[in-house]
Formats: sequence, structure tokens, C-alpha cells
Amino acid sequence: MKVLLINGSPRKNGNTYIALSEVANTLKYLGIDTEIVHIGTKAVQGCVACFRCKELGECAFKDELYLKMRSKLEEADGLVVGSPVYYAGPNGSLCALLDRLFFSSKKHLQYKPAAAVAVCRRGGASATFDRLNKYFTISNMPVVSSQYWNSVHGLVPGEADEDKEGLQTMRTLARNMAWMLKSLKADGVVPPEREEPISTSFIR
Repeated sequence: MKVLLINGSPRKNGNTYIALSEVANTLKYLGIDTEIVHIGTKAVQGCVACFRCKELGECAFKDELYLKMRSKLEEADGLVVGSPVYYAGPNGSLCALLDRLFFSSKKHLQYKPAAAVAVCRRGGASATFDRLNKYFTISNMPVVSSQYWNSVHGLVPGEADEDKEGLQTMRTLARNMAWMLKSLKADGVVPPEREEPISTSFIR
């Protein structure tokens, strides 16, 4: 089993990386393979609502970052998405990527356990956490919880190491993720039966 951890911070080895590493190290201790992937600092193409992915089965832009993340998501059994807090929300580049990934790759995501991690100086973690969780809850993905909302505090790179409660929350998250993955992989456990989606519009 493997968990993909997406580092949505432009700082590759900053506080978001510290938080995700705490999750990854605990998962490894519990026998779960992990990979932390950084989204980088280049501009990220956002979704333009062309709906070509419905025909192609993947986003029409097919940029390197999107294709890499899509491939890794297909192979992963679980997902953790981490982001710094910008104006009480996730990094815009991360959201641009996630919008395209989740809209075009839902079949590779459903029923895989997922969790969000927010890293902030002081406030905005709950709003960021809420925004990221919405990607999972629209994709039939079980959301993994912890002992507290998944947030770690720190401004200057390295300060997250001082947030002892935040790091404990990350370790608890990892243990819960491992438990859920192993439970879902147990013999005889199958995904629930799905109805054909019904899509309605409020404008006629």
C-alpha cells in the first residue's frame, strides 16, 4: 500500500514539508509506502471549463505537472494534500492543479482515503482545511480524521518543528490513515454499490 502526499507549498522544504514528513514517517513505521511530491514554483494552468476531459479522459492541457500527479494518484492507495495558508485559503497554484485533477480523474480517486493538512502562521487553518476537504467529499473519498483539525503552525521555515501538538496531530492522522487503508484492503471488503449520478440545475 502507498500514500501520496502532495506538498502544495512553493517552499519545497518549508513548514508544509515538515508537517507532511511527520505523516510520512509514521506511515512508513506502520508499513505503508509513501511519497512526498512537491508542486514546484512554476505557474500552474487552471481549469477553463472546456469539458474536453469528458471526451479525452484527461485534461486537455496535458502539462507535465498534471500528468505526473495524475499518474501518481492512479498508483496510490491514499492521499494527503498539504498547503500553507494564503489569505485564509490554500495556495492558489495548488487549487489550480487540484481543480483539474479532481474534475478529470475522479475514477482514479473514489474510495481512496484522503486527508488535508493546513500550515499557517496564526489563523486561516480551518478555512483552508475545509476548502481542501471539499475535493475529497465530492469524489467518494473517505476522509481521514485526527485528534484535532489537521493543522500545524509556523511562519519561518523550521518553526513547525516547535508545534508539538500539531506534529502529534500529524502522527495520529497517519495512524488513522494506516488503519483505514488496512481495513479497506481486508478480504471481502468491497466498495458500496453506486447509483448512476443525477445532475440537476436550478436554472430552467
